Amino acid sequence: MNKFLKEFKDRGFLYQCTNEEELSQKLDKEKIKAYIGFDCTAESLHVGSLLQIMCLRLLQKHGHQPIVLLGGGTTRIGDPSGKDKTRKILSEKEIKKNTQNIEKILRKFLNTNNKKVKPIFVNNHSWLKSLNYISFLRDIGKHFTINKMLTFDSVKNRLDREQSLSYMEFNYMILQSYDFLELNKKKNCTLQIGGSDQWGNIVNGVELIKRYSNKQVYGLTTPLITLASGAKMGKTENGAIWLDKKFLSPYDYWQFWRNTDDRDVIKFLKMFTDLQINSIEKSSISNNINDLKILLANKTTEMLHGKKDAQNSEKTAKEAFSENSSGINLPTIKISKKNLEEKLDIINLIIFSKLESSKSEVRRLIKGNAIKINNEIIHNEKFLINENLFNKKFLKLSIGKKRHIKIQLS
Repeated sequence: MNKFLKEFKDRGFLYQCTNEEELSQKLDKEKIKAYIGFDCTAESLHVGSLLQIMCLRLLQKHGHQPIVLLGGGTTRIGDPSGKDKTRKILSEKEIKKNTQNIEKILRKFLNTNNKKVKPIFVNNHSWLKSLNYISFLRDIGKHFTINKMLTFDSVKNRLDREQSLSYMEFNYMILQSYDFLELNKKKNCTLQIGGSDQWGNIVNGVELIKRYSNKQVYGLTTPLITLASGAKMGKTENGAIWLDKKFLSPYDYWQFWRNTDDRDVIKFLKMFTDLQINSIEKSSISNNINDLKILLANKTTEMLHGKKDAQNSEKTAKEAFSENSSGINLPTIKISKKNLEEKLDIINLIIFSKLESSKSEVRRLIKGNAIKINNEIIHNEKFLINENLFNKKFLKLSIGKKRHIKIQLS
């Protein structure tokens, strides 16, 4: 098997391939261009997009050139794949802002210096905005059958659940197929990679190019990543794990990886770090699980935020776990003196800090002696926060051994 495909498989990236043997032979003979698309529905990507980003890095590692398609055009419609309702339609200004910010994030992960593998950034709005509807139906639409489109999961699941699917969304798979055709014509792109929910869209693109220009292209999909607990990757009780430090601090990002379930650590080291697979397997034998979790947290944080932030996050975590730690370097949220004057209690402080979202859960944690202020256990759920608790204008709030935050008085 081709070296790129073998590592793609060994790291757990491979779910489906349109023609694996033929693709393997092609990759042995030449360096190719492959694309992954990112719709710009939010200002930042989150960890749920990280597997696709690692695929882009792996392409570069093996000498292939990645094309990053930013969906400035398709974002205006919304991909129905995996969704149970129509996405919110964003304004032109929002989409432009999201597109620019997502490109900045992706550039952090990718090698932008080597000309041979330097990523090509494209925005599908550049060709979708000027489509002539009649010409598009005649030249592209004729290659699609409603019968087949109705069999793809992105459509079928919505209809089976009797949830409405707009004609606008129904067109999404045709537009994504057209993206592949455009990139094949303009950039000689011969491979599309996407999540498993994109399989139908990718297959349609492969078939469109075959019918339209009689060229052979290929599709790869990656598996849906779920945690050992069964939860979806990248989602927590307190929200998404964002890749932009404006929405999630490097420390909180580090902590997300440090708190990985024991059963997921080796899998995630293979998927989300550049460590050699044989090195990971050796480490799994010679190191204890907590050391491996720290290794995972350091490598993933370093990749996104840099070595200094990774080291500072590890140092801050060690200090936070210490019983006599002041918490000076912890992530910070601010409250005002007015909050204290309104008799802010421990339950509402924790809800305000977003460490928990349920008051009943906070009460349960208090009963279990899991809540601390300045390393002292809080036993009373009506405990009031007062100015005397703030040393140098901040206090340390802890839930259990792993969650700590600094509350600053402003």
